[in-house]
Amino acid sequence: MDLIARLRAGLPDDAILTDPDVTGSYATDMASFCAAGTPAVVVLPRTVEEVQHVMRTATELRVPVVPQGSRTGLSGAANASDGCLVLSLVKMDRILEINPVDRIAVVEPGVINAALSRAVGAHGLCYPPDPSSWEQCSIGGNIGTASGGLCCVKYGVTAEYVLGLDVVLADGRLLTTGRRTAKGVAGYDLTRLFVGSEGSLGIVVRAVLALKPQPPEQLVLAAEFASTAAACAAVCEIMARGHAPSLLELMDRTSIRAVNDMAQMGLPDSTEALLLAAFDTPDPAADLAAVGALCTAAGATQVVPAETAAESELLLQARRLTLTALERVASATMIDDVCVPRSRLAEMLDGTAAIAEKYDLTIGVCAHAGDGNTHPTVCFDAADPDESRRARASFDDIMALGLHLGGTITGEHGVGVLKKEWLARELGPVGVELQRGIKQVFDPLGILNPGKLF
Repeated sequence: MDLIARLRAGLPDDAILTDPDVTGSYATDMASFCAAGTPAVVVLPRTVEEVQHVMRTATELRVPVVPQGSRTGLSGAANASDGCLVLSLVKMDRILEINPVDRIAVVEPGVINAALSRAVGAHGLCYPPDPSSWEQCSIGGNIGTASGGLCCVKYGVTAEYVLGLDVVLADGRLLTTGRRTAKGVAGYDLTRLFVGSEGSLGIVVRAVLALKPQPPEQLVLAAEFASTAAACAAVCEIMARGHAPSLLELMDRTSIRAVNDMAQMGLPDSTEALLLAAFDTPDPAADLAAVGALCTAAGATQVVPAETAAESELLLQARRLTLTALERVASATMIDDVCVPRSRLAEMLDGTAAIAEKYDLTIGVCAHAGDGNTHPTVCFDAADPDESRRARASFDDIMALGLHLGGTITGEHGVGVLKKEWLARELGPVGVELQRGIKQVFDPLGILNPGKLF
């Protein structure tokens, strides 16, 4: 019995896609420079039992399985391989429970991040992780890549909110990890092991997520600087003084120019860096005043604090438009997410500017400055082979710079296909050996998302 017939024995017909024109549209996520193959079939299950049937079938027939969420990832982690079974979890999109007493939500992997945020908001709660793609990205994908977001500086990343998981293993068995309780230290922390594993250890089919009380509405401050060094010095001073901003974002000159050209934001041409700070404290105006004074002392040429939520949203528009604006600069973009210690942030930005000059490319940088997570965006002409080569070389140089500064090759986008070589460099031979050993325990046949990570 062939693969499709075996799948149909446990799945409804509308859950199985075989038309090559349709299955081909599931071949990639949003990453550049990442190889992708042609899937043999795309499956869209709606239940845990259907996922188990898919994995039992794949194991029996030795068919590689590539799990997918909304495919908003930027590392090729959801890219298909030739002859694989694409397991798309977008139809498993139910919020199963919201518990205000225990402050948890129980969700399926296809739930969209923004939908969950709105649902828990109706209960006076919030789910803090907020990737820039929060209106499109799924919770399962966020878990798979250990996503971050704008508010990480205060509230942390996805891993800190995943309390427990239901995971279908490669052979179809169902594993439950973690807890629903506020505390729990029984056994190895398998839950954390799955967060960031990019579908290489199992298929997440249910997640227990921690929630927080809804904070007060935040107010935002914008500070303009004549140098990135001065802006980064302000970031260091803000953090060293013990402030807890809900957001601390930085844009470099290239990003500012791109946004100005697209949206006429009115930022002066003399602005080399724009720092955005926000507070959702009981008295945000006082916090903004204190941070504004630190920015001025660090050399800010202008400090503009918002007085209302509407003004705050206007100030944040420049940051929200950055990627869209940089995408207008050239036909293709390649987004990095190197994270360095905050104290080395200025060196990272200045080094990236030098790399842009070295390769004669436009590279704009926006950063989650509060946690040192930079997003250099390489703009290039994909139809020009030499420019594409230089773009890839600049990307590698940026990652090498990040490691040199004591950082990591990925703060929140994951490894996927794009950074496999660099993961090995960061982990070292012993680290790679142990991680491959863990993969072997969970996936002895190597059918789960092959070719990713290692």
